[in-house]
Amino acid sequence: MAGQLSTVSAHPNTAPTADAAAFLSRLVRLDPAALVRLRPVGADRTALWAVLPWGVLVTRTVDGPASGDRVTTAAALLAGEPRLPERDGDWRQPLPPAPGRVLESLPVAVVRQAAEAAAATLREVEADGLRGRAVGQRVLRDALLDHVVITGKSDIDDVPFSVPQRLVQAVVRMGFLGTSGQVSVVTAGPWTGLAASFGTAWIRATSALTVRPIASRPIG
Repeated sequence: MAGQLSTVSAHPNTAPTADAAAFLSRLVRLDPAALVRLRPVGADRTALWAVLPWGVLVTRTVDGPASGDRVTTAAALLAGEPRLPERDGDWRQPLPPAPGRVLESLPVAVVRQAAEAAAATLREVEADGLRGRAVGQRVLRDALLDHVVITGKSDIDDVPFSVPQRLVQAVVRMGFLGTSGQVSVVTAGPWTGLAASFGTAWIRATSALTVRPIASRPIG
């Protein structure tokens, strides 16, 4: 391998492995200031975690040990800086519980087609508007990302699932898809994910917040 992953390297020429570099380079293109969380997986493997600009959590497990559960910047890790920034305090995203379970398997072609359809819709509306009316780019992108493109029920126990475009865009733009094969729809607690050949994208279900009084008499 090209080098070892660690949160603080003692060697100035240490570089990320090829798999790690593929993950980090795509992440930096999407968000130059992105943070990466490194979590050891056994003695000589590391899970890289990051949050994409549209709120999806992505992960890829690569060769190389990490010195504990740490957070740094993707840019510094990609550059192989001798002393990586310590950014543990800036990480706010919980991680899905393990293990998850597979609900359904989808052909890679189906996932790619869903991504291509969204791109075509974006180009069309940007050019011609929506029903003749101009639509702000941010509003349009958010609407497309929130659109549910795949729904179904588990063949095992009829548990329903839905896959929004946010997850599809994550696995495509992070380069997680192989040229063929399957993509698994997975769940872990309130999380839904797409597990592809080279990584997994996760999104957490949101629930309404109910506020209730904590005292039956005035405080004072």
